[in-house]
Formats: sequence, C-alpha cells, structure tokens
Amino acid sequence: MSEAASARSRLTADRAAGIGPLEPMLRAWLPAQRWFAGKGRAISRLRAVSAAELLPPGSTPGLLHLLLDVDGDCYQLLLGIRPSLPPALVPALIGRAEEGPYAGRAVYEALGDPRLAAMLLERLRSPGTLGPLRFDRDPDAPVPAGLTPRPLSGEQTNSSLIYGDSFILKVFRRVGPGVNPDLELPRALAAAGCARVPAPVAWYEAELPGSEPLTLGVLQPYLRGSDDGWQLALRRLGAGADFTTEAHALGRATAEVHSALASALPTVALGPEQTARLAAGMTARLAATAREVPALRPYEAGLRGAFDALAASRGAGVPAQRIHGDLHLGQTLRTLDGSWSLIDFEGEPARPLADRRRPEPAVRDIAGILRSFDYAARSHRPFAPAWADDCRAAFCEGYARTTGRDPREDPVLLRAYETDKAVYEARYEFRHRPDWLHVPMAAIRRLSEPVRPAHRMPPAPPVPGALSPHPHQKPPRRPLA
Repeated sequence: MSEAASARSRLTADRAAGIGPLEPMLRAWLPAQRWFAGKGRAISRLRAVSAAELLPPGSTPGLLHLLLDVDGDCYQLLLGIRPSLPPALVPALIGRAEEGPYAGRAVYEALGDPRLAAMLLERLRSPGTLGPLRFDRDPDAPVPAGLTPRPLSGEQTNSSLIYGDSFILKVFRRVGPGVNPDLELPRALAAAGCARVPAPVAWYEAELPGSEPLTLGVLQPYLRGSDDGWQLALRRLGAGADFTTEAHALGRATAEVHSALASALPTVALGPEQTARLAAGMTARLAATAREVPALRPYEAGLRGAFDALAASRGAGVPAQRIHGDLHLGQTLRTLDGSWSLIDFEGEPARPLADRRRPEPAVRDIAGILRSFDYAARSHRPFAPAWADDCRAAFCEGYARTTGRDPREDPVLLRAYETDKAVYEARYEFRHRPDWLHVPMAAIRRLSEPVRPAHRMPPAPPVPGALSPHPHQKPPRRPLA
C-alpha cells in the first residue's frame, strides 16, 4: 500500500468512529429508500461496520463508502460530501452534518453525482485495495476511460449506473458474506462458454475481519437496444400479436443456461427426506400467507394438496443444481440480433445469501416464467387466457428442444412450484399492490382444484446441434416491481 493510501486508511479508521454525527440523518433517510428492507418499523440499531474514503481527504466533492449494520442487516452506502449542492443534486440530499469530521457540509447520495460515479468506474478500471475494499477485473475485458455515467431509474433492491451505453454497474445495497450469485454464476457461465448471460468485466468486494468477502458491485456489458421481455410481451399483447415464437426461443435460452450451470457447478440429488422438507417449507409458507391474506384461506386445503403430492411422490429424489432463482420476463432481454439473454442472477434478495447459493430444482425457474406469462395476460383488457396458454406451451416446447425433456412431463413437481410461486405472489400483492391481488388469486383458484388426469406429453424429438441433457438436469412474473 502506498503512503498516501495508508494514511487514507488510517483516516478511514478514525472517521468510522466519527460516523455518529451522521446517524440521525441516516435514520431518517434509510426507511424512505426503495431498496431498504426494514420499511414500516423504527430502526433500533445503526452502526458503521466499515468506512472508507475513496478520494483523498479534503477533496471536493468527497466520496465516503459505508457498510452499515442496521438491525442485523448490512447495507452499502456511497455518500457524497460537498460544502453545498448544485441544483441538480439537491434531490439527493440526505442532510447537513452539524458536527464531526463533516461539520457544515452537505451529505448526499453519491450515485447521482456524475463526477463521483465516474470516479467509481476509475476504481474498477484499476484493480487494487483501499482500506477494506478490493477492486478486481477481467484483464481480457478492456474498459475505456471517460465513459459518461447515468443512473438507471425504477429499481428497488439495488442501484445501477450505465456508463456510456457500454457497461452497467450494479451496486448491491443489502449485502452479506459470500460471493453474490450475480457475480458467481455469470462468471461460471462465461467460463463454460455460455453466451446467454453478460459476463462480468469488473467487480468490487469488502474484506472484513472474521468474515468471507462481501460482493458489493458488478460491472457488466450493457446490452444497448435490447427489449425487456416483460415490456415486449405487453406490447405484443396490446397489438393482438402472437408471442409463441419468442416464448419458444426463450425456452431454449433458459435450457441452455440451465445445462451450462449444471455442467459448470456441482449438482445434487435431493433424497426423499430432503424432498419432504422442501414440500414442508412450501406448506409452511402457505400457512403463513393464509394467516396474512384472508382471500387465500378458502383455498388453503386445496393448495396444500400440491405439496402433499410432492412429498409423497419422490421415491428417487429430485435433481437439483444452481439456478437463476428469481426468473420472470422482467429478468430477460431480447437483444438486437433477436436472441435472448438472462440477467440479474442475484436470486430473491429477501432470502439469505446462503440459501440463494444452494442447488435447487431447475423447475423453480420454469415456474417463474410460466407465472410471468399469466401475469402479462391478466394485465391485458380483455383477459387473454389463450395467449398465456400458448406462450406457456411454446416455452416448455422450446426448453424440451434443447434438453430433450419437456417440463410438463413432471406435473407433480411443476404444479408444486407454480403453487408456491402463486402463494408468494399473493402475499406480495396483498402487502404492496392490493389492486393486483386478483392476478395471483386467479391462479390460486385454478391450482386449488383437484388435478384432472392429464395426457402424458410425448418426448420431444432430437434436434441436430441441441445440447445433450445433463444427467442431473431436470426441467423444471410479470416482475414484482
């Protein structure tokens, strides 16, 4: 470490203890942020886990990196420090420090400041450490200097910056020990030669005493001009246009990603006891949701049947592997050449990081996409059930064309995961968008009905050049944003 960096690290340690003067403004500001998980309750504990100044002391503007322990959750903050704010940055103001090392200065959200956002990219271009932070990058992926930054609007659980329409930096807000799947899985897929997911070109982490590194941010290529799968589906619906060709292609892309993940990373077989625990977890989530969502209660017994059937049917266990974990149409992009890419491999941010890194049945991802087609169809007036059914069938057929196995060939597993997803959606909509509760409730009513005998799907014919199914591979939302 250089003498200047060493001095800055010592100053960081001193100022971490002096973060107290910022505490009142942070307590008031945090609950209003879209990515803050503790909405609706007062903050009991707030303390600095680490603090690092990313610019030399006295710089204007200054840039302070914080990791905060807020009632047991760790959050990443990037704070700008200025004597006063220009008009464009006034909406980013957090408060003005009255005492301590930043007395008299304005403290604000730094990612909206082009100068500070550009500085963060420069850190990523130059691997190295700064206090507890470590910056790293792919040496074979050049990142030009001087790219103009702009924030990506409309996010919830994280914050993103686009640089010159060439790269996108995702800054994780709620972080924990261990490699974030949004770094781990795209790197594994890139190493396996799978081009369906943008490969990370740079990233940064925090190294804290007695802890695994915490992934803080990932820089990836920005797929400029791509169509968001959810918005594309809505446009086709609005125009009365078919979407089955796109759904079929998306099924193939999803299968390619699953096959590559199963080849690149360890797979397991969930034995009968593990499968029973999986079903028990679904049953417990159903019971908790029924207590919270009155509209769900009349259907609880019927829904439970899907989970009971899963627990009773898995004599040989369920293949499990690393998966996307939160797949829906809003996590897909159709690029300019007409191909599909999958993005945002973080999984459900509300789940503990260790849970999101465990192997799971691939059908969980498939159930998420199938539910997403239903969400799109029910957002349309009039409701277009045939459109959703056709898209669901085309997606499964596309998946089978790659793996050789149709997800519908395992109806018990698929129904259990679709039911679990619909229960999750009912709780989400009840809490956050009650006007949308009718969408998952329509699926709840359908899924609670007794299962009718179904004609077994014939196996998909082999396709020249298709990927061979991995021995542990098992095929198996409108975005909740």
